[in-house]
Amino acid sequence: MTKEIIRQLDYIFKPKSIAIVGASNGPGKWGYRMVNNPLTTGYRGAIYPVNPTEKQICGLPAYANVRDIPGDVDMAVMVAPAQYVPQAMRDCAAKGIKGVVMITAGFAETGAEGKALQEEVVKIAQAGGIRFVGPNGMGIYTSAVNLSLSFDAAPRKGKIAFVSQSGTFGGMLAGMAAAKGYGLSKFVSIGNQADLKAADYLEYLADDPDTGAIVFYMEGFKDGRRFFEIAREVVKNKPIIIYKSGRTEAATRATMSHTSSIAGSDRVFEAMCKQAGIIRSYETGQMFDMAEALVSMPLPQGNRIAIIGSGGQGVTISDNCELLGLKVPEFDEETKIQLKKSLPAHAPMPSNPVDFAGGTRTADDEAKVAEALAQIPYIDGIITNMPMYRGWGGNVAAAHASIEGAEIVAGIPKKYGKPVITLRWRAGNGDIAQDIVRAARIPAYDTPEQAARAMYALVEYARIRRALESEPIGQKTAG
Repeated sequence: MTKEIIRQLDYIFKPKSIAIVGASNGPGKWGYRMVNNPLTTGYRGAIYPVNPTEKQICGLPAYANVRDIPGDVDMAVMVAPAQYVPQAMRDCAAKGIKGVVMITAGFAETGAEGKALQEEVVKIAQAGGIRFVGPNGMGIYTSAVNLSLSFDAAPRKGKIAFVSQSGTFGGMLAGMAAAKGYGLSKFVSIGNQADLKAADYLEYLADDPDTGAIVFYMEGFKDGRRFFEIAREVVKNKPIIIYKSGRTEAATRATMSHTSSIAGSDRVFEAMCKQAGIIRSYETGQMFDMAEALVSMPLPQGNRIAIIGSGGQGVTISDNCELLGLKVPEFDEETKIQLKKSLPAHAPMPSNPVDFAGGTRTADDEAKVAEALAQIPYIDGIITNMPMYRGWGGNVAAAHASIEGAEIVAGIPKKYGKPVITLRWRAGNGDIAQDIVRAARIPAYDTPEQAARAMYALVEYARIRRALESEPIGQKTAG
């Protein structure tokens, strides 16, 4: 990827100082949030509110114009009304500001007049050497400098970058991911893409050391061919997951009025994803479930999965795995006999999945079975239960077994090079065993469907990586 895009977007994602053009003391206004959020969520740089009628905003000195700010300013956040944006952009150019995040709406998404205004702003920015996000967006988050414009509470730091064409909905999706414990490296609400396009963000994130997987919510592309050309190179090192709306006629109409985008043919989009090696998500929640596994687990050698899960749990996981193109192979007779020794007497012969049949067991019993499964050559990945702490009531032996079991599960990916996906049940905060597993970055999910989808993402991305080396992408399904 080009070093030029890194230089340009570092002003936006690694700014040492920011100016808020249109800053306000009114708590209900965007101009207030864009000052208060960085102040209260740990941004490490200087913050300069800009408002010609205020002396102080959020306790900080206010300036009448960005030109009046002493010293250099890397990035400006634009929350001034649309009609004032052209002059504000000229002022930014005169100040030498190189990056802008434009929250302001009222441009191409509103019709011909707004489109003309947007084109004027683009020309001013280009003449001044400014790259900008938006307009009609909800801001950004970047873990590189702890800058949170989009969120009142900064997200947990992680390895997932999220690029969203929708602002409010994108923020909601990011909140859902945070609630599941997933961490973000970047969030950007790209809005109308008047200047910076989806492909630009993709190109930048390709070389971002903080990012391990890239997730997109898109409604339409303004640079589709370039996006997919870049994507094909990026997936050699980082997975890309995308949810594309606009699959129906009604949704296609909505995208035009929302972000001034043309949705395009879904059939063509599907083919392009396969050719580029992009993993497509068909439910918004799936994007982050898959990304979390991809940033934390080793890639499997194949698509053969072993499952530990009692009764209907194991049946349901097996169903979901096979429906996604994964295999749940039956164990050989010798393996069945050896595994049966670790199960309660009333449990059925383990053929895959392994069913403890609700029998009494310590927390290390399932873990030891999981480790045994990891040593089977024809097993490529394991789905099992999240270990639980069973030392309640002062049961010292059970407490030791819980910790030992958690440590066994936590060590499998590194020791055997195979991914482990866990299913939460009765999960809770402060559980010692679960804390050990989480510290090893082993992902945990709430439903069999989520667990199977996460394993599918690992298998599919491994296939994509192999296909890049040996054959055209898109000719096979997972495995």
